[in-house]
Amino acid sequence: MSESHGAGTEVEFDPTDPKHSQFDLVREGARRDGVEIVHYQPRFAVAGTKREKRIERTIAFLLLLSGLSALAFVVVYLAWPYEYEQGYHADKLYTPLLGFTMGVALFAIGAAIIVWVKKLMPEEVSVQDRHDNNPNLDERALTAATIMNMVDETGIKRRPLLKGALALGAAPLGIMAIMPLGALIKDPHPDGETSPLWTTGFTEGVRLVRDDGTPIRPGEVSAGGLETVFPGIPEGTTLKYADSPTLLIHLREEDAAEFKPRKGFENAHYGNYFAYSKICTHAGCPASLFEQQTNRLLCPCHQSQFDVKDSCRPVFGPATRRLPQLPITVDEEGYFVAQSDFKEAIGPAFWERP
Repeated sequence: MSESHGAGTEVEFDPTDPKHSQFDLVREGARRDGVEIVHYQPRFAVAGTKREKRIERTIAFLLLLSGLSALAFVVVYLAWPYEYEQGYHADKLYTPLLGFTMGVALFAIGAAIIVWVKKLMPEEVSVQDRHDNNPNLDERALTAATIMNMVDETGIKRRPLLKGALALGAAPLGIMAIMPLGALIKDPHPDGETSPLWTTGFTEGVRLVRDDGTPIRPGEVSAGGLETVFPGIPEGTTLKYADSPTLLIHLREEDAAEFKPRKGFENAHYGNYFAYSKICTHAGCPASLFEQQTNRLLCPCHQSQFDVKDSCRPVFGPATRRLPQLPITVDEEGYFVAQSDFKEAIGPAFWERP
């Protein structure tokens, strides 16, 4: 590649010539890629002015704010109480605090980058032509010079305040990013502890009750109808047992005759009454809409549909697993009770699930 030196003469440009400055190499590298730098001017003609120092302090403040917010995220993630408690307690602030601290950290680092680029880095205007993108060996030296020039343009070498602030601000951000991964590799139920994801409030003999706690007998749900039921235990209708809501469905005589039981669930229903988890196996939404004519349960959130006559097999939408069936019978007083807990985990997938 040659460069013009007036009077129509051209001289071959040698990237290895020590007389060339780093920016000469940058300009030549850009020119060989079809990019002509037509304007290049530092933001400050004289380094170290009061305005420049003021901008540096602003950027340093934003970087440190980002780092402190990221550290606050880590502290909240590790130390703040997160397990649900009934009423107004500190656990209600867990998620908002995580969101706030992460938001401030990301906003501050983004603002610092924008201010750095807009206020400290040189002004540059370049014009690029289309080219065939055929690099040669000289491109190695030119590309390396371009990368080093980008570092020099940030001014970080002569700005120790920003160098330290960047280190202090970026390190906590990295910790913030990887901290949640610990929850994915740590066994949440050590020492053989039973995961609550496998159990609900139902056990053998527990009555099926309405949201007001009253038990239900056969005949109290009309044919072709359904009712949401809960385990008849203390706090069984509260959020403490939010995984337990169940749909008690009374199929019409002709529909029950066409019912297809799953293997191992042949005796899980009582007469024409069937009980299925109300929690959709796609994303945990309430699959609570019953289409009587087609005997389908619909989840209004993502439109999954389950065929009740085929043991709640998913027939439409994103759900891929059946709604778990609760084995039911009636007790001596004629009220519906559970034969056992659900025989499979309810709700959407999780990492422990087979």
